[in-house]
Amino acid sequence: MSMLTPPGMGGKYRVTGAAYPRMHRPRRRRRIVFAVLGAVVALALLGYGGLQLIGVFRGDGGKRSAAAKDCAKAAASAKPVAKTDTAGGAGGKPAAGLPQPGQITVNVYNATPRAGLAKAVGEELKKRGFVIGQVGNAPAGFDKKVTGPGILLGSPRTDKAAFSVLGAQLAGATPQTDTREGTDIDLILGDSFKELTKKEDADKTLALLANPKPAPAATC
Repeated sequence: MSMLTPPGMGGKYRVTGAAYPRMHRPRRRRRIVFAVLGAVVALALLGYGGLQLIGVFRGDGGKRSAAAKDCAKAAASAKPVAKTDTAGGAGGKPAAGLPQPGQITVNVYNATPRAGLAKAVGEELKKRGFVIGQVGNAPAGFDKKVTGPGILLGSPRTDKAAFSVLGAQLAGATPQTDTREGTDIDLILGDSFKELTKKEDADKTLALLANPKPAPAATC
């Protein structure tokens, strides 16, 4: 009999020292712990999803609706660009919406010491369709006093588009007005004048003036 066996207990109750009874934790407690953790995670997920839905319907959704309304207002207030004929490409006539060269009378005056300059420029403008009026030396108020390439001088009533059509033929020419009553325009050639703008380049400039690029659409 082992020393660990209480007196009077022998047989199957005897502890021999080679085998001991094993103790196990109840499994029910583990199941309860896992069940509680699962419930907590589920509640957390439900709460997060609820917050997201509230944000969509009350917060972000409202902001997006306001942004869409602002975008619609901007699109409605944008001024449409008038469509015009773009026949004013290289070698063509000025686009519709601008006066034709045949509707513009140009007086060509030479304010430089270069002889025959006004005549040569007048002939070239005539080839481009302009009506040529007087040709000669510049008036005393401008003679030898124009440092730039040229001046466009007309009446305050002269259509600004006519200045644009003539100005496209000479880059850097500055428009001015005086007290005249007619619609003719003086082209006074200055010291910096070298040559007229090439016809194809002038036609491209007129096409852009008649058909400006529309402003970029608002992104929403």
